Amino acid sequence: MLPMRKFKYLPHTADAAFIGFGKDFGEAIENAALAMLNIRFDLKSIEADKGQTKSITIMEQADTRENLAWYALQDILSKVDSKSLSAFKFTVIRLSVSKDGRLTLAGKLFYKLTRKDHTLTDVKAVTPHEFKVEHKKDWRIRVVVDI
Repeated sequence: MLPMRKFKYLPHTADAAFIGFGKDFGEAIENAALAMLNIRFDLKSIEADKGQTKSITIMEQADTRENLAWYALQDILSKVDSKSLSAFKFTVIRLSVSKDGRLTLAGKLFYKLTRKDHTLTDVKAVTPHEFKVEHKKDWRIRVVVDI
């Protein structure tokens, strides 16, 4: 059996678009984050860098899966920008639904302390335009980022 693809880039006229795939919703968020970080950074050079690996917590709550995924991706991008992080991976630690239907996500954004600039493209924002969460055979999160 072939491994599931993590993400796929889509043609877009002005920005960057992609779909993050997952066997569950959490994995789809992780792979959407990976696709976004891959646009922003040279991930292989960050992982190969000798700098110390650290992590920062991402916590989000929302009323829908679309909002939760969008908030998480936007928070990842915001932390990367505000703290100048060379981030290379996001892992969902916990996804839960409260009795009133509120969704909560807790995750870790991994980065390296490095002096080298690994930036490829400036990703300015995760846009709500065409943002979509789907569950068919697998989970899919369609994202457009403003570059």
